[in-house]
Amino acid sequence: MNAEMLSYIRKNSPIHKLSGSTKLICFLLWTIAAMITYDTRVLFGLFVFGLVSFKVSKIEFKEVSFLLYFILFFLFLNAVLIFVFSPYEGTNIYGTRTELFHILGPYTMTKEQLFYELNVLLKYFATIPMALLFILTTEPSEFAASLNRLGINYKASYTVSIALRYIPDIQRDYKDISFAQQARGIDLSKKEKLSKRIKNSTAILMPLIFSSLDRIDKISLAMELRAFGHGKKRTWYNGRKLYKSDYIGIAVFIGILIVSIYMVKSNGSRFYNPFI
Repeated sequence: MNAEMLSYIRKNSPIHKLSGSTKLICFLLWTIAAMITYDTRVLFGLFVFGLVSFKVSKIEFKEVSFLLYFILFFLFLNAVLIFVFSPYEGTNIYGTRTELFHILGPYTMTKEQLFYELNVLLKYFATIPMALLFILTTEPSEFAASLNRLGINYKASYTVSIALRYIPDIQRDYKDISFAQQARGIDLSKKEKLSKRIKNSTAILMPLIFSSLDRIDKISLAMELRAFGHGKKRTWYNGRKLYKSDYIGIAVFIGILIVSIYMVKSNGSRFYNPFI
């Protein structure tokens, strides 16, 4: 497990070498392509492309394993709740009903519902890897410069950069405070009961909140003393120019978006229906 989740991981890969602006544009194009369609073929293709991109980025599974397991748990929970609150959504969408087995009361599993929930999961599987890849391969300062390059006010861009930098800081503070409290005899291990562990966690959360507020105050004072926001524009030390590889990457993702739009028009709707 990566010691600092959702923080920049420095690697020497083709994806890391792309400009932050390129990665932001590609991520937006990718998200639109994945969101506008429920075509299983397109979503599976996006999922495979995302896995290949992760491999190219040289980010190892163990560095993001905890986060991925956490996401998978909530995806599974989401699939269960969809069935609980709308067990025949697939039937309504695809216009047919092929019953597989009866579960309980009004709940009967159908092929259409399984296929619909498969598409929902594929949609998340197609989007989440690229979102993680974007965050893990983009240095925060470069990301802020990229946002400003795309026309976003530099104050807002810098706010995003500080927020991304703040995530690993909070994780480090949490770990340090946790070790300090455990050294004082507060047990947070699995040996203790869950209710006791939750109660003991307050001994970490309160110092963490106060240390975070203190850091925010110091950063605010430092920025104010340096007259941050006085000028209408600013330069960026970590800004990158766009090279040939950046234009190729953008062109590839535009092509992916075009394919997704074409499939929506070809199907006559956002949904691919194999039941007709």
